[in-house]
Amino acid sequence: MSDYQVTKPDQVWVADITYIGNRKKPSYLSLITDAYSKKIVGHHVSENLATEGSLLALKKAVNHTNLKEKSIIHHSDRGLQYCSDEYQKILEKNNISCSMTQNSDPYENAVAERINGILKQEFDIDKFDVETKIKRKIVDESIKIYNELRPHFSNHYLTPNQMHKQEKLKIKTYKNKNQSKNVFTLV
Repeated sequence: MSDYQVTKPDQVWVADITYIGNRKKPSYLSLITDAYSKKIVGHHVSENLATEGSLLALKKAVNHTNLKEKSIIHHSDRGLQYCSDEYQKILEKNNISCSMTQNSDPYENAVAERINGILKQEFDIDKFDVETKIKRKIVDESIKIYNELRPHFSNHYLTPNQMHKQEKLKIKTYKNKNQSKNVFTLV
């Protein structure tokens, strides 16, 4: 799908898993983010990389979105969690098209990687040496603040929630040397 343009909310969701915490008490944050508004629409913190954490994030996104009359593309890397039969069944059941990166280039899932960075660098979600229950609270609160209060340049300085509630503005994009690689591949 070369030259694919994201023009409205709930058109493309991007998914990724990022490591938070330390080696003694690792946790993994599964995120589903709207590519247009940068709103995190589903998330879950797990103690392992099992598919269940990604499934819970996806179920949250599906349950909090009115999917009727929408044609959503779900874009991710080729992680085993996203390729699993269970994950694919939920996408299919909800008429969500599956798209995956062609190779492991992070530029192919740049929106997801950027959100991971914001949560880690600005909200310090991976700096706390606490049990998973507390990490979940920290992440929940950080995502609430992120969605409601943090403006984005690409959103014309609107917050993700504000951008998600409208469809008139075009998202701003950054030009970079790897821009031609930002291509969705439908699977």
